[in-house]
Amino acid sequence: MNRYERQEILPEVGSAGQGRLRAARVLVVGAGGLSATVLPLLTAAGIGRITLVDGDRVEQSNLHRQTLFTEDAIGRPKADVAAERCRALNREVVIVPWRRALTPENAEALVEAADIVLDCADSYAVSYTLSDVCKNRRIPLISASVLGVSGYVGGFCGTAPSLRAVFPNAPENAASCATAGVLGPVVAMLGAAQAQMAMGVILELTPSPLGQMIRVDMGDYRMSGFRFDDADEPQGYFPFVSLSELRSGDEIIDLRGADEAPVPIHPSARRILPDALPETLAPGDKRLALCCASGLRAWRAAEAIQHKWPGEIVLVAAKSS
Repeated sequence: MNRYERQEILPEVGSAGQGRLRAARVLVVGAGGLSATVLPLLTAAGIGRITLVDGDRVEQSNLHRQTLFTEDAIGRPKADVAAERCRALNREVVIVPWRRALTPENAEALVEAADIVLDCADSYAVSYTLSDVCKNRRIPLISASVLGVSGYVGGFCGTAPSLRAVFPNAPENAASCATAGVLGPVVAMLGAAQAQMAMGVILELTPSPLGQMIRVDMGDYRMSGFRFDDADEPQGYFPFVSLSELRSGDEIIDLRGADEAPVPIHPSARRILPDALPETLAPGDKRLALCCASGLRAWRAAEAIQHKWPGEIVLVAAKSS
């Protein structure tokens, strides 16, 4: 019996569709809660090759939602453990673990080797970096975000507008799963939707998942959605760059206080807190690099001073995923 018989029965799949799944090269960034659902579903469906990028290790606080991991896995690299679990599920699928964080420096090489990218990371910097690279390469991106009891999943880039077209401004909420909390079932719901949308892209289903947004709010048990096919791309934006991509002539500002980061992010960095930046920073024509932990404070600071800084402004997130 064919292990994929039950899905090949579907007219949306068939033998031709199964062949497309088998030929697909999928990049999954983040091996956390979303991936705990995404990875087994894509592996079981017979995706040909999955590259999994995550530089973190399993922690006890992960286990309530990151259900690929057991207590015995605590302390081990997430990418390795997830790959092992998926190989045990379907040895026909090639699983390549990448035990490093995704950064603006390595993103392009990883993305260009994929047919579709799934953003399962809990990081603004990673999400927008992936969107920028996928847009330039015209590679589909399925991005999801979850916080508390709600979240969204959308199909971006490829033939659709980018993440920046839908969310052009700095997010208002600086919270993350680590700081604000999250419930496991909500994460699993959005991970399942993410896997379904990815398969829809690969199978070339109509209507396309690209250009579609789905919102889930389990606080009042509602789901909604909308198309954004005609969303306009922003005229300009502040790109993320890696610390290693900073140049000697850059004006580098570390927005973190000494209590948060005793050692500045770069030897040439000046330390200025965000509230003091508009009054302290004199206009200049150098490239301005604004640095913080997640990239969000840097983004907000860039929006606040862009009218007085004629040169390029880039953002650096000290932590990526």
